[in-house]
Amino acid sequence: MVRILLNVGIMAGIIYLIDRLLPAVHIKKPSTAVWVAIVYSLLNYLLGWLFIFLTFPLVLLTLGLFKFVINAFFLWLTDKLIEDFRIDGFGWTLITALLISIGSSAVHTILRF
Repeated sequence: MVRILLNVGIMAGIIYLIDRLLPAVHIKKPSTAVWVAIVYSLLNYLLGWLFIFLTFPLVLLTLGLFKFVINAFFLWLTDKLIEDFRIDGFGWTLITALLISIGSSAVHTILRF
């Protein structure tokens, strides 16, 4: 349970930082970053395996890079579900999903969990 909360907290921090760095990502208040992290994590956890299974030939053909498109789709869906969160266009959504993945991987590598 602590690990899940820590993962959500790390992701919320990364999302908040991305909001400050990218002009196309808009979060109205800092607490929204926590909700974005929760919804995005839930979508990935509940539906990620299904999307990877359904698009397995593309994932295999692109050596796993198509997972970024799947993550961008979940981020776009999160954008539509949360009123105080907005990303301008799918290109920015793809960049944001890529930055979330890189940031999350970097933090997890540093903290080693």
